[in-house]
Amino acid sequence: MVCIAAFIILAILSVFVAVLSIFRRDIGKKYWKIFKKSWACVGKKVTLQKCETGFKDDIKNSILKKVIIKKPKLVKPISVGIEIASVLIVIIAAWSLIEGAKAGLSLWTLGTCNVTRPSACTLGAEICSIDQEEPKNPIEWVGRWFADWGEIFSAIPDKFRSWDTENFDFIGIHANETTDNRPTAIDIFDPGCIVCMQSFKNKLNSAFFDEYEVLLVPYAIPNPDGTFKFKNSGMLVNYILATSEYGLPRSSEQDSAHKSLYAFKIIQKIFTEFNEEHINYQTVFNDLIDELEATELIWSWLAEFGYSPKEINNIAIIANSDKTAEKVAQNKNIVENDINLKGIPTMIYDNKKHTGLYKAE
Repeated sequence: MVCIAAFIILAILSVFVAVLSIFRRDIGKKYWKIFKKSWACVGKKVTLQKCETGFKDDIKNSILKKVIIKKPKLVKPISVGIEIASVLIVIIAAWSLIEGAKAGLSLWTLGTCNVTRPSACTLGAEICSIDQEEPKNPIEWVGRWFADWGEIFSAIPDKFRSWDTENFDFIGIHANETTDNRPTAIDIFDPGCIVCMQSFKNKLNSAFFDEYEVLLVPYAIPNPDGTFKFKNSGMLVNYILATSEYGLPRSSEQDSAHKSLYAFKIIQKIFTEFNEEHINYQTVFNDLIDELEATELIWSWLAEFGYSPKEINNIAIIANSDKTAEKVAQNKNIVENDINLKGIPTMIYDNKKHTGLYKAE
């Protein structure tokens, strides 16, 4: 283990020695000689051969030579300590390589270098992460570690599959009237997610909603404790789905073919409009009002759209019904289990899955 630990340390130091050797060639030559001996010894160890170079003894003797003269009684315990330290260095190096490989594979397959806590990874796409609960004890931690590898390997086929929107039974709202002339796109978003808001604006500015028949799927990101990442998202998701199900106001003169028109307008107001203090409505819902005030604000919008008090009450009943809860649960199951998303916004179109901020072309 000593020669392997020495090789690891020398490999790390090679970066600094390479810089120093530009100014002091003698240092580089001396270091290279030691490095070659360590590599030869490691090569022997890897192939289960005896290390004949004496490199291990050279390392230990160079460390112990001063101790032998001054305090010979400490030679044995220090020698044991060197062996223990060598084992720890090798274990830490091996663990680092495994964790590095895990993070790299996770980033490639799932779009985040941290499977359990995507918010802790700064290398992935710009997303609102869907985090899992942290393990509470070593047994849970070990189980989660292996479960992470299972998620990574199970996600590898997704990198090569064709993502067909027809394969997902989402319940959402149509951004525009349905036709047979446009390709279909699925857009999964959270009303409280800032990245979702910017993606929505980018799609409006790029005429994405005109080029594709977009099914908007509202999804409230849950916290591990059962609350929502954005406090009013659960209520907003329910009202968006309920308004879509109810359809247009009975007094409306709009073309009834687009029954989700005002559900889409709720999303549009959340993401693009401002209150009297010129505060974006998403910020208002996330930070400034509680659920009761948020509900009253949605009711005022429905009245603005032309819904009567009775119709608003009917929409509220639908929003709090078991049927809407089942729709939410169905979408949640697809997002978290079938697609195994680690963050949103996520879109599926042109037979591909796109996670992160949508950038207008």
